[in-house]
Amino acid sequence: MTIRRATPKDAAAIAQIWNHYIRNTVTTFNSQEKTTVDLARALSDPQTPFYVSTAKNTVTGFATYSDFRRGVGYAKTKEHTVNLAPDAGGRGLGRALLQVIEDHAREQGIHSIFAGVSAENTAAVGFHLACGYAEVARLSQVGWKFDRWHDLVLLQKFL
Repeated sequence: MTIRRATPKDAAAIAQIWNHYIRNTVTTFNSQEKTTVDLARALSDPQTPFYVSTAKNTVTGFATYSDFRRGVGYAKTKEHTVNLAPDAGGRGLGRALLQVIEDHAREQGIHSIFAGVSAENTAAVGFHLACGYAEVARLSQVGWKFDRWHDLVLLQKFL
């Protein structure tokens, strides 16, 4: 396994992984699929903290972080996204990707980082707790997907 900065050449592989979760799960409440063009544009920005894990030159997962909320008062707080290819779990990739983006955020002077996790995704909640995150809120019925409401768990880690 290798972890490296993502490049625009990774956009199609990232879209494939991300869109799997968008289409088939409530891991994300977003129902709008990611496009290769939009991802390639984001990955062209050297300021975008975006990393991929690879095995045998195949993207097996990705991690990134972005603003938690808009406004200068929130500039030192971020929210991350970590997704693995459906067959890539259980090998430590998620933990390794998370560590890379936490280290990057720490180097940028970020104070804390959040994970917004579907309450139904108990494995992801447990993963974050095991990685030093604390559950700080459960927001009832804030996500709408697959014709029903979903709860969101917010987990936070101070860097």
